[in-house]
Amino acid sequence: MQVMLADFERSLRLERNRSANTSKAYLGDLTLLLTHLVRQGGEDLTGLNLRSLRSWLADQQRGGASRTTLARRAAAARTFTRWAFQHQLLAADVGELLVSPRPHRTLPSVLSANDADATIEALDGDDPQQLRDRLILELLYGTGIRVAELVGLDLPDLDRGRRLLRVIGKGDKQRTVPYGVPAEQALRRWLEGGRPAWHTPASGNALLLGRRGRRLDQRTARAVVNRATADVVGGNGLSPHGLRHTAATHLLDGGADLRAVQELLGHASLATTQIYTHVSVDRLRRSFEQAHPRA
Repeated sequence: MQVMLADFERSLRLERNRSANTSKAYLGDLTLLLTHLVRQGGEDLTGLNLRSLRSWLADQQRGGASRTTLARRAAAARTFTRWAFQHQLLAADVGELLVSPRPHRTLPSVLSANDADATIEALDGDDPQQLRDRLILELLYGTGIRVAELVGLDLPDLDRGRRLLRVIGKGDKQRTVPYGVPAEQALRRWLEGGRPAWHTPASGNALLLGRRGRRLDQRTARAVVNRATADVVGGNGLSPHGLRHTAATHLLDGGADLRAVQELLGHASLATTQIYTHVSVDRLRRSFEQAHPRA
């Protein structure tokens, strides 16, 4: 089974072009599935059928897995059974009829425009860390890119004359994202006064660096955002994805076209982008209820 999972992982990466994070999540899900199968007395895939898949999801639900997690695990199972059938490891695609629970769509937390400005302006300093942290927030909020896309930026990805970034998103899909004057100013200050101070031979072309001169990792970027927004969002802080939500919401509040926001965020489906219209309507409703005399 371990050899089979390794083959499946290669298929995810090389044939289906799934991201490293998606592949890792799917493999974790399938490890749980195969463990469940063994506990039921199965020694190979011959015991895998629709009934065992449903019982596995039921066990996961009783164990406290959320609807979103169950939906992803069902998707992982369907992808695996389709692959196993294509490679003649299963006599039929037993997961074809496996239904995913519909996940609850919760509205993401977002900053107000004033809070976003205040959070970024509070990072005002000239030492390398302050310059880098300011640029992290400017780019995440100013472009709506993902944190993985941010830390993956290289110097050749910058088109400073036109204020554009070349971003490699999920599935190695490339897109071009514009950024504004404040982000360009933060970028100039970092490149002139911050990056040279931390640059080492290990830096390569990485735009954002850690203290030791290596490419900035996602964990550090998340800590920077969480720390910067801790006093703004109820003391809990915001994640980089929260800044992405904020950017999308403010774009739509400002009149941006939904298709344009989809392109900026790199969403494959417009349905994914549409959640931000719900955020905007929710904010509009709260404003109406607070301000209108007949609300």
